[in-house]
Amino acid sequence: MDNNSKQTVFDIIRFAIITLIIVLPIRAFVAQPFIVSGESMDPTYANGEYLIIDELSYHFNLPTRGEIIVFRYPKNPAKFFIKRIIGLPGETVTFSNSQITITPTDSEPFLLEETYLTKSFSYTPNEITLNDKEYFVMGDNREASLDSRMWGALEESLIKGRVLVRLLPVSKITTWPGYPQE
Repeated sequence: MDNNSKQTVFDIIRFAIITLIIVLPIRAFVAQPFIVSGESMDPTYANGEYLIIDELSYHFNLPTRGEIIVFRYPKNPAKFFIKRIIGLPGETVTFSNSQITITPTDSEPFLLEETYLTKSFSYTPNEITLNDKEYFVMGDNREASLDSRMWGALEESLIKGRVLVRLLPVSKITTWPGYPQE
């Protein structure tokens, strides 16, 4: 092998190592790809859409109401789910007919405004009080969503991150897709 060939092989190996040093930590700790499976978030996210999940933000800030998160399913942590945060730690979430009332620990109860829903839904009357580090999550397609109404509160430790970017389909590329516009 001549010197030019050796240099080319060395350059390729060096490029691959540098790429791995940069890409692997980003993929492991900053952003992860996620493909939507199912209809629980319709019409916000459709089956097969390709998303990028921000895994870094929650190391600095707590999740907030309305954010769309990807998390490990509490009944089978090998599976990942995508849902919207409805209730925050310490709050009481109350369902009655077609309304959700949130009762924070330090203020007056209020009706949850869900401008992202395209149709109304009637709930079975129920109430759940969240402990510290617990969240109440629901899919935007309430009729087709397996969520906190069925399996209870979501432990903060199961949250992987929030949706940052929708990459596919190309016609719907956006940042922070599905978040209420301010």
